[in-house]
This record gives sequence, C-alpha cells and structure tokens, in this order.
Amino acid sequence: MTAHTERIRLTGTPTGRNVHLAEFGEEIDPLQREQLHAYGLYAPQTLTVLQQRPMTVVLCEHMELALEHAVAQHIWVEGE
Repeated sequence: MTAHTERIRLTGTPTGRNVHLAEFGEEIDPLQREQLHAYGLYAPQTLTVLQQRPMTVVLCEHMELALEHAVAQHIWVEGE
C-alpha cells in the first residue's frame, strides 16, 4: 500500500523542504514551460526550496533557479 501524497503549490512549500515536481499548471505558457524544462524542471525532479522571498529559489540538479511567484504558484509539487 502506498501513502497518498498531497500536491501543493511550490509557493506554499516551506524553505528547506525537499519535494518532487508533480506538474505545471495550465496557466503556464507553453513557451515558458519549454524554458523550465530546459533548466531541468520536469516531473518527478527533486527540488529543494531554498527561499520564498523575494522570489522562490529552488535547487535543481546542483543549480539554483530563481522563479517569480507568478510562475512558482502554478508549479505543483509533492513532498518526499
């Protein structure tokens, strides 16, 4: 039996938490989606949330990425 993992917005993830990228919301433009994929953001990539203010900053594959809240709020993640 597997545990049910709740999806939350990346902007709602506490600093220091490791999460898995679940999906991008439909609000994210296809071109922007491609750019995020090019930076290594794709499901089920593991992300570590480094900060939430003034921007959401995540560690992804040894690279820090800063995301505007307008984008990060439409990225859904699941806890580890």
